[in-house]
Amino acid sequence: MRLLPSSFLLFFLAFHCPTSFLSSVKGLRLCPSKCSCYEHADLVDCHNRGFEHVPRGLPHGTWLLELGGNNLSEIGTRTFTGLWSLRVLVLTNSQVKEIKPQAFFSLSFLEKLDLSRNKLTSLPVDFSTSLSALKELRVEHNNLNHISGYSFEYLDNLEKLDLSHNHLTSIGPGVFRGLSRLRLLYLHNNRLTVVQQGSLDMLPGLEMLQLSNNNISQIDGDALAPLYSLAVLALEGNNLHHLKFKTFISLHTTATHIQLSGNPWSCDCELHRVFSKILHVRHLHIDDYRNVTCQDPPQLEGALLAWVDSQLCVAETATVLVITITVLVTVVAAMVMAERNRKRNSGKNWDSESQAQS
Repeated sequence: MRLLPSSFLLFFLAFHCPTSFLSSVKGLRLCPSKCSCYEHADLVDCHNRGFEHVPRGLPHGTWLLELGGNNLSEIGTRTFTGLWSLRVLVLTNSQVKEIKPQAFFSLSFLEKLDLSRNKLTSLPVDFSTSLSALKELRVEHNNLNHISGYSFEYLDNLEKLDLSHNHLTSIGPGVFRGLSRLRLLYLHNNRLTVVQQGSLDMLPGLEMLQLSNNNISQIDGDALAPLYSLAVLALEGNNLHHLKFKTFISLHTTATHIQLSGNPWSCDCELHRVFSKILHVRHLHIDDYRNVTCQDPPQLEGALLAWVDSQLCVAETATVLVITITVLVTVVAAMVMAERNRKRNSGKNWDSESQAQS
């Protein structure tokens, strides 16, 4: 068969100079249309190019793939097959509504996955199956309303998880059970109402728990107990009216900084006692105590708890004193009356006996 000049040149290089041939082929590797490929850094930039599907022909040696700002709609099954070297995948703001099962099947070395600012309502049950090397997962600014107990099961090396700005109403027990190395967990700006016991189990390395701007009105007694390394607990901007001292004394940490402002506190003697106890625990620090304000009772609305806390128990103490004095007076009066009746009855008995003897 007659070879064309270009084909003959490639054949000649492959036969006589295999090293030069391989480096030349690498230099001429394919790059998807509309994308920019940077050979020496193994970066492929397909950002904001109007793609409706992940482009084909991505170089197998790609280390970083930027696909943000497109119109992908969904991530199909085994979309990234063959990209064994991929470490960073950016899919932010790409209108993604659904991730199909085994979508990331071949990405066993991926370390960072950015799915932020899309339209996801859920994650597949097998989401983490091939992502055991992942260290950072960003899914903030989506429409997530539920997290399966199996979606994060294999993320053994995950250190940062951002689920903020979604529609999550609850986090059930065991959802984070596979995240033994997680250090940073962002759940702010969701719709959580309760911090359930068991929902934060098996997170021994967690250092920051961001729960601000939810609708949390209750924290179960031992919900925070498993967090041995917790350094920052952000609870501002929720719906907390009261606290239980047990909730925070269960934190066996070296030092934990807590933020509690922006809640509708019902300022009464009991709340004063709880805050007083927390403030005297050496390893607990309420960073924004002087910004904690009262909503109830109406006469204290907007008042700083730090300014009125010493007076919160005055009325209760006065009431207790009044009740105590009243009870004492009643008891003394009853005793006096009883003594009088006893003497009167004794006198009558003596008169009766005298008349009987005469």
